[in-house]
Amino acid sequence: MIRAATKQDASELVCLIDCAGYGMPLDVWNSMLDGEASVLEVGRKRAMREEGGFSYRNAWIAERDGATAGVLVGYRLDEDIDLSGIDQVPAAFRPLMELEAEAPGSWYVNVLAVHAEYRGKGIGGALLDHADRTADDVGAGTMSIIFESENHAARRLYASKGYSVTAQRPRVAFEKDRTGSAEWLLMVKELKV
Repeated sequence: MIRAATKQDASELVCLIDCAGYGMPLDVWNSMLDGEASVLEVGRKRAMREEGGFSYRNAWIAERDGATAGVLVGYRLDEDIDLSGIDQVPAAFRPLMELEAEAPGSWYVNVLAVHAEYRGKGIGGALLDHADRTADDVGAGTMSIIFESENHAARRLYASKGYSVTAQRPRVAFEKDRTGSAEWLLMVKELKV
């Protein structure tokens, strides 16, 4: 079952989003600590926001047997993406922003994550199918997703759903980087009209 996320899902969103981001979200939230007891609480509060890309309003939860199995966070990218302030953004995020600018107006799968014990059971594919329907509902003609080049399972899944690599950028390591992947890949899919 796939359902819209609620504010009460914020803790699950934080867990799965950090999993998908190989620690990058925790690194960002750590830089936002301001009297908070935990970096996870910073992420949780951000997930509970009403606006912004990382908000429960842009998230869907996949459940299996009443438990959260996976999450999708996505939204439509602007048609005109302004990169003029990119030098003010932490270096690790610049390649991601550049790749997003390669797919203006697309419905962007920002996060697709499935808990380890539920992988290989079709949940990621079901979430991608849900993303297609959501994109169609808002009139997006294309889908886009960015992931690490070393994530071969993800690449196989995205390719099986019709995505193709259209651009790549070198990864820039961040302070507590947990991966050695060399590149970010942008995959794009045209939706049937």
